[in-house]
Amino acid sequence: MKKICMIAGWGRYPVYVAKALAAQGFEVHCFGVAGHADHKALAGICAVYHPIGMCKLGRVIRYMRRHGIVDFITLGKYFKWRLFRPTSFFVNLPDWITFRTFASYFITHQHDCKDDTLMLALVRLFEKFGLKMRTPTDFVPELLAGEGILTKKHPTEAQWRDIRYGMQVAKTLGRFDVGQSVVVAEGVAIALEGIEGTDRCIERAGELCTRKNLVLVKAAKPNQDMRFDVPTIGLQTLETFAKAGGQVIAIEADRTILIDRTDVLEFADAHGIAVCAVQYGDDASSVVDPEGRLPAGQVDDR
Repeated sequence: MKKICMIAGWGRYPVYVAKALAAQGFEVHCFGVAGHADHKALAGICAVYHPIGMCKLGRVIRYMRRHGIVDFITLGKYFKWRLFRPTSFFVNLPDWITFRTFASYFITHQHDCKDDTLMLALVRLFEKFGLKMRTPTDFVPELLAGEGILTKKHPTEAQWRDIRYGMQVAKTLGRFDVGQSVVVAEGVAIALEGIEGTDRCIERAGELCTRKNLVLVKAAKPNQDMRFDVPTIGLQTLETFAKAGGQVIAIEADRTILIDRTDVLEFADAHGIAVCAVQYGDDASSVVDPEGRLPAGQVDDR
């Protein structure tokens, strides 16, 4: 059997991919990050399952080499903010390989600690040992949302203006590796995602704007590496958004993962939320209603 190693973080995404890999004939060796991964679900799917601390990369590398595994994927959300707590070193207690690799990031601060910086450092570390990071969506391409309006409800012309503006802001955030999500209402950016994650960003927007007209825009970084940190939404995102008074979710088509699509769209329809996947080019003018109707204020010069 083909072997692959998975490092699993929080959420349904790792569970879905583990099932797909097993169905495709892969022998999945999974390391579930403590405090993140769904240990029970993953242990029932994967051929081999090990809980592991967030900072135990040396253990993963040794295991892969010992068992002749070359390919690996890392997926799911990691609560990065935990690494910035004063006690994080003692709580996570990195092994020697992890400490040696990331000391210049977290201790001597010779390098920044942006998401892409840290993940690329991880990629280079594994490559030193002949191990290759693969792209998870290559195994489950159906999870990438294709262009279109996915729900019964459609955005209004005013909401299309918010989507265009939100995409501009989200792409700017992505350029600086800050976050992927922006919550907009009536042309105003209510909340920008930082290290706290999408759900907390939505909650903050709901507290700041109680008029129940929020538009959530989620986009990939301009130079998104599809091997990691790909924008993802699932049922929990929808539930949080509904509680905050959300009306529209716009995601970037072909570059955003949609988990549990049927449940998500049924929930959206039941709560009157419009969900659409839009294409985005170099500027906001490329954000167009997938049905071909241009948003208000935009001139069709095609």
